[in-house]
Amino acid sequence: MPTNRTFTMIKPDAAQDGNSGSIIKMIEEAGFRIVALKRTQLTVERAGEFYAVHSERPFYNDLCQYMSSGPIVPMILEKENAVADFRILIGATNPANADEGTIRKLFAKSIEANAIHGSDSDENAEIEGGFFFAHTEQF
Repeated sequence: MPTNRTFTMIKPDAAQDGNSGSIIKMIEEAGFRIVALKRTQLTVERAGEFYAVHSERPFYNDLCQYMSSGPIVPMILEKENAVADFRILIGATNPANADEGTIRKLFAKSIEANAIHGSDSDENAEIEGGFFFAHTEQF
């Protein structure tokens, strides 16, 4: 059963390029309510904890280095059918394949520096949101 919350984070490339405000505006204009938001920077170790599910993948170390390379903006969002609707808003992981008008089509530099993360399931949204916002209601 779908929930009304999802997790996202603006990645270092988009934050460093000054695109956080434009991305947040797109999120709000798409009908999402921001429940929690902060600007922070991960250490390599903390990025490794967040991406532990990928620890055996060949890109893991590069991912941890990239995600700790600058500030990020994690958020918990609320909207009916939040996870699925947000995945549509952000577009395909590879910006070359993303639909026009999606966040990744507009702001991503590459498949690696793809501007934004979006949870892929209700379960992961809860886990990921809790990683950054341990004291937020329902996460």
